[in-house]
Amino acid sequence: MFDLRRLRLLHELSVRGTLAAVAEALAYSPSTISQQLAQLEREAGVALLRPDGRRVRLTAQGEALAAHAARMLAADEEVRSELERMQPSLSPVRVSAMQSAVHGLIPRVLELLADTSPGLRLEVTELPPEEGLFELAARGFDLVVAEQYPGHTREHRAGLDRAFLGLDSIRLAVGPDERETELAALRDRPWVMEPVGTAARHWATQQCRAVGFEPHVPFELTDLTAHIRLVAAGRAAGMIPDLVFAGDDPPVRLYDLPGRPRRDVFTAVRHGASHRPALEAVQTALQQAFDEIAS
Repeated sequence: MFDLRRLRLLHELSVRGTLAAVAEALAYSPSTISQQLAQLEREAGVALLRPDGRRVRLTAQGEALAAHAARMLAADEEVRSELERMQPSLSPVRVSAMQSAVHGLIPRVLELLADTSPGLRLEVTELPPEEGLFELAARGFDLVVAEQYPGHTREHRAGLDRAFLGLDSIRLAVGPDERETELAALRDRPWVMEPVGTAARHWATQQCRAVGFEPHVPFELTDLTAHIRLVAAGRAAGMIPDLVFAGDDPPVRLYDLPGRPRRDVFTAVRHGASHRPALEAVQTALQQAFDEIAS
């Protein structure tokens, strides 16, 4: 019989690519992981890894066993979900959320869960959707709150189930003394945007190009509160999603962008854990919090 813990190490290696990355994700030493995978090879009776310079790669047999490992891990989650329905578990729900969701949803979610599920423990990490969805597939989190910009789709990873939370408007944000209210009229202004490579940056740049200019972006920041402060100080223009304000009065002036764009906000969980009661409670609270802000 295969040891499920060793199978998870093989699965993690197939997802993350290096022993060092697996070690960092699981808080093991690389030597411990190497020893466990060597034991798994002895159990399998075939070579699962082959040297590739200073790294290792999975053999064809290793790839096949890693695919089976993913299915076994999913089945293990399904069993645990069923047992949790019979008797609530004290295991925490590990959530990765994009920054606007951390600001706009998580505080209200914690209030709701304190009333509906007082024994449930929520652990929240702020990560961009790109990283959060990867870590969810790699079992680093139980649930992810992510977004998808208009005209841009995110990769659908095998084994993940998505649930739509709602639509979130993205608006042009300018300082209180700015007289221009149209995107095209702000072509000569400095802009604050998220870093190159993010979906938000690509989308925002496309909005500027669609009305005839390339934005000058001296401020590349992941922190949306910093975006808002720079805009409020009159130092930059920006494009800010409504969710980050959580229904509060914004300190900036907001105007509709061409076409009044809205992004999809959704949650994602692994299929095997989708019926876990604690996850269902968190998803219900997230939906209620989003609906309250959107109303």
